[in-house]
Amino acid sequence: MTHNPTQGYLDMELLRFTTAGSVDDGKSTLIGRLLYDSKAIFEDQMEAVRNYSLRKGNQDLDLSLFTDGLRSEREQGITIDVAYRYFATPRRKFIIADTPGHIQYTRNMVTGASTANAAIVLIDARNGITEQTRRHCFIASLLRIPYLIVCVNKMDLVGFDQKVYDEILADFNLLRSKLSFNDITFVPISALQGDNVVEKSGMMSWYQGSTLLDILETLDIQTGLNYTDARFPVQYVIRPHDDSYHDYRSYAGRVEGGVFKPGDKVVVLPSGLTSTIESIDVFQGSLPEAFPPQSVSFRLADDIDISRGDVISKVDSLPQISQEIDVMMCWMNLRPMKAGGTYVLRQTTREVKCIVKELYHKIDINTLEPGTDTNNLAANEIGLVNLKVAKPLVYDAYSRNRQTGSVILVDEGTNETVGVGMIIG
Repeated sequence: MTHNPTQGYLDMELLRFTTAGSVDDGKSTLIGRLLYDSKAIFEDQMEAVRNYSLRKGNQDLDLSLFTDGLRSEREQGITIDVAYRYFATPRRKFIIADTPGHIQYTRNMVTGASTANAAIVLIDARNGITEQTRRHCFIASLLRIPYLIVCVNKMDLVGFDQKVYDEILADFNLLRSKLSFNDITFVPISALQGDNVVEKSGMMSWYQGSTLLDILETLDIQTGLNYTDARFPVQYVIRPHDDSYHDYRSYAGRVEGGVFKPGDKVVVLPSGLTSTIESIDVFQGSLPEAFPPQSVSFRLADDIDISRGDVISKVDSLPQISQEIDVMMCWMNLRPMKAGGTYVLRQTTREVKCIVKELYHKIDINTLEPGTDTNNLAANEIGLVNLKVAKPLVYDAYSRNRQTGSVILVDEGTNETVGVGMIIG
């Protein structure tokens, strides 16, 4: 089933995208170029960057300074944290997650990519595909980001040579069979000079494709949302203490899949109790339907026991329920993950304790194939693990629904997020 949201929702169109690549591939400069050429820079920001550029001895604006906001990043000339930036064009609003290039900050890249509709991976035209290119493409594929845009940057430093660009594309095509994207687009650019970023380049007439901004403005942002399997994790039970709302009870949350309408027969999981939706309420009144990613509340025909963490689903598209799941895990903590370790697992609105039963294998980033080491999972490593949870978990495979198929692990003692995972079907 394909669902077309209402025009009012389309009017608020927002694209989230992440940028990644090796150190010095030009991510921050590219974002600075997008912000500068789309006139999304305030005058005081412009003046501050102009002065800072002059102090560094640069007569031209250092565009990377629009995104390298942390002082430590400016001093080192690298990005070490996820920097979020916002801009808009007449066609669309954008949120950019500028993620680090260093291997030791893989976890930050996962954080920035987790909610993205598209990923931009930069490749330095002089260096071609590197280990970090493979790593970032694999993570973006693992996170089921629908669209990958490969920007071959610094074309000005190779004389805008089409042969260099074609050789990089040929090398990348050897990699793409191991990646899962709806679409992969290639663009030759010079972020420093602006070629093919916002405006078409006069130096690369051999490239007949769109500019980077044109591509970002026309991507289908509904791709990646599941409008087939109805999923509504309950976040809060609403029972107003007001005589005017006598006997009112509804269940608030966000629709994470499918389309719900009044009259739909639903089942509450994991209990298995059934009922019918009487109305779908928001602050302004009632809605004729609800779909991702709307936040609403459901009133049901029957007074049944429902609490935070339960999932309301339609009876014709049930999720999986189990106390044992296989998860592709990216470890984010300096203390390694070991078999037998206990953590708090959070998934949608549910929170349960879990134990790591087994590490099946790690992923070798160089080959994107399973490795042989099964001892533990260190920081920034990715591996397939088996988890046992204390109470039944209601879920879908991550490949089917990114919201109901994702988990995070939290250290009970420190409350730190130590791992993020994608449930394997």
